[in-house]
Amino acid sequence: MVPPLPENRAISAPLSTTAIAALGDRGATLAGCAALALWAFLAPLARMAQPLPPLLLTALGFAAGGLLGLGVVAARGRLGALRQPPLAWLHGVGGLAGFHALYFAALALAPPVEANLLNYTWPLLIVLLAAPLRGLRLGPQRLAGVGLGALGAALLLSGGASFPVAALAGFACAIAAAFTWALYSVLAARFAGVPTDAVAGFCLVSAALAFAAHLALEPAAALGARQWLAVLLLGLGPMGAAFFLWDIGMKRGDPRLLGTLGYGTPVASTLLLVALGEGRLSWQVLAATALVAGGGLLAALAPRY
Repeated sequence: MVPPLPENRAISAPLSTTAIAALGDRGATLAGCAALALWAFLAPLARMAQPLPPLLLTALGFAAGGLLGLGVVAARGRLGALRQPPLAWLHGVGGLAGFHALYFAALALAPPVEANLLNYTWPLLIVLLAAPLRGLRLGPQRLAGVGLGALGAALLLSGGASFPVAALAGFACAIAAAFTWALYSVLAARFAGVPTDAVAGFCLVSAALAFAAHLALEPAAALGARQWLAVLLLGLGPMGAAFFLWDIGMKRGDPRLLGTLGYGTPVASTLLLVALGEGRLSWQVLAATALVAGGGLLAALAPRY
């Protein structure tokens, strides 16, 4: 078994990213919350980019986020942060590119509602893995909070869901995607010495891998002004700044609380789609919002032991 890390307060590995050290535990958790808020815009921006093929959109989003991040890193004179050991690159690229590859495979091989429902077990897995991998206690109040959040997400995503045996490979990819993202997130603290600036490099390598997959598996596509704007906004937010903020949150914040609040992402995303005229405000959405909000409040008020 992997030996647990000490409590967040005791993580003292040298951090070369000044922002992480300056934020402290609570500030880092807020950075993770900001990442979750930005990911709520992923679905609306993906809709805005249609009809781009998904792998091409992934490649362009990663490229935009990586290039914008690289510009900031270069302006700060921190390009040396990209020189990291192979294990750090495996963790960063494996988490970012691996998750998206498995997620898109799940959508291709299984019904999207069911695949999305299984993929959204990653918040629960983050909370549960925080105990054996980070040495953080859960407690009944925190488990009740994540349970409410899971129930809310399931209610939102599972309308008319069915799980045919023919789609078993897709369901397996969805679960693997959830495990990949949860492990990437929880294990980030073990790479506390890797500066958050290095995420720019991880995004660019992930972009190259996604673009290679696009060339092999998808037809060519031309981008109009609307698609380019969507790609730029993706790079600024859910496929750019969000990855940097999540890295900060997972290295110094509370993964138990962030995992619980992660269930708010599909709810917030659905509310945004409704506001943009892409859906309707149903009782499921309202009930899911109440359950996720209640679960998040329970987790936030839980003791930090």
